[in-house]
Amino acid sequence: MAQRVIKIILPLKDKEDAIKLLETENDTIYWQEESSSENFVVSALTDAEQSEKMMDKFERRFSSLSDFRLIVFPVEASVPRVDSESSKNIISSDEKDLNKNTKSSRISREELYSDIVDSTKLSSTFVVMTVLSTIVVSIGLQQNNVAVIIGAMVIAPFLGPNVALALSACLADKELGNNSLKTLVVGSTIAAILAICFGYFFDVSLEVHEIKTRTQIGFSDFLLALASGCAGVLAFTTGASSAVIGVMVAVALLPPLTVFGLLLGSGHISEAIGALLLFCTNIICINLAGVATFLSQGVSPRVWWQADKAKKATRRSLLLWSISSLLLLLILIILKFR
Repeated sequence: MAQRVIKIILPLKDKEDAIKLLETENDTIYWQEESSSENFVVSALTDAEQSEKMMDKFERRFSSLSDFRLIVFPVEASVPRVDSESSKNIISSDEKDLNKNTKSSRISREELYSDIVDSTKLSSTFVVMTVLSTIVVSIGLQQNNVAVIIGAMVIAPFLGPNVALALSACLADKELGNNSLKTLVVGSTIAAILAICFGYFFDVSLEVHEIKTRTQIGFSDFLLALASGCAGVLAFTTGASSAVIGVMVAVALLPPLTVFGLLLGSGHISEAIGALLLFCTNIICINLAGVATFLSQGVSPRVWWQADKAKKATRRSLLLWSISSLLLLLILIILKFR
């Protein structure tokens, strides 16, 4: 079971209140580290799944204090080992209220936000990784080399912006949504323009299997994108490594977009439109699944007025992505029976 050390910095006059709050926590060890004439520091060792509940308690009680700070550290290991079965205790009604929006299988919203927010920054690294992955996947597609295509997916940086876009709806965080959308649009534009240039200067054959299969949409593509969105969110909420999951999301996004650019640059307009529809389908389904997964994990703001706003934003987002996916599904059905 993953654990976290939560370091709490408070004015010395609030020491007694802080200790009382810590004493209400089950399966939590705490100790005072240091103090001065004005402040004191206390640290607590707790399960990662319980860290959000504890953080909410302290933020609710002390957030108005200018000297209040709360810092979270991941724990590689602790002795004695944690026994997940013996650590289960009866939870009081007050704790149930605090836990009603917190699922036991995920990390805290603060950790989640910190892990995701950096991936929304439109940095030079993001641009370079997008360019490199587009170059590699373009070569892999034209050579019909699956191994090269998968290699390009390893460096494609599209997981973060998509997960952040879904998270912004669940937290009603407009700034996060705008940043992730901007990064996703710029990255997609760079990949498309670069692929168009490749298509213009090099011969692109429609007979290549890896290109041909991405000019049509199938019902399996909907399932792939939905599974990719769920897996991408779960990789972040459980604190697991997102490297392999990032490959799955990139497979659903970068190859269809690159095929669109290659075919458009080489003059195959109708086939290019099919690849573009596949890319749009994947974007919509990944975000639909992402929002739904965050919702099922109980990710929401702490304070009630933000939570109410987030519920409305989540409903609007689910409605938007659902309607968009249904429209694309209708287009698919029409094309199939045309």
